[in-house]
This record gives sequence, structure tokens and C-alpha cells, in this order.
Amino acid sequence: MKIGRKERFIDLLFYHLELRCYVVIELKATDFEAEHVGKLGLYISAINHQRKKDIDNPTIGMIICKTKERIEVQYSLESTSQPIGVSEYQLSKQLPNNLKSSLPSIEELEEQLMKMEN
Repeated sequence: MKIGRKERFIDLLFYHLELRCYVVIELKATDFEAEHVGKLGLYISAINHQRKKDIDNPTIGMIICKTKERIEVQYSLESTSQPIGVSEYQLSKQLPNNLKSSLPSIEELEEQLMKMEN
């Protein structure tokens, strides 16, 4: 998405048919940082100005991060009037059985990488 003179890359952009609004999602592989709210706010405003039609409701934003501290999130969100939510993700430590047989093991990947280096 072009914002000013810069090209920006939104992680995920959806349109919710029942809510009739865009949903912007920022995925973070790190802990929540207050700066994430500002970046997401920029994207929400850009979508509202560039994509949203009069019949659409205001854009919703969501930050999905590794961990969050409740007080830091609360204070960060109090500074904005935009509809933003923050959620943590959990990685599954175990691969489902139906996928295990179709994916190479870590050892097999390492072996292939070693072959490529030589």
C-alpha cells in the first residue's frame, strides 16, 4: 500500500462481510511493544482513507504477538481512539500425525543443507 511516498506492507488485510469493515492484522514474532500500536494505527488510517467506502464501517486493527503485558497494552491503547485489539499466539510444539510423514525431519533438512554447502 502506498502511504505518502513510501510503499508499506500490511501483514494481513481482510474484509469482514458481516461487520462490513476491513480488518488489518499485524503479526509480530516478538513480544508486544507500544510502537506496534502506532504502526497499526497508520495502516488503519490509510485503509480508511484509501479503500473504505461510505457504506463500510471503520476499519478494525489487531496485533498478534508472541507475548503481551496487560498494563503496557492498556496504556498503549488508551492513547488511540481506533478500534485495536492485541492478542498472543501459541505455537504448537507437536506436529499433527498426518503431516509428520509428509515433511522432512530436522536431521534430513540439516543433511540437505550440508550437501548444498559442499
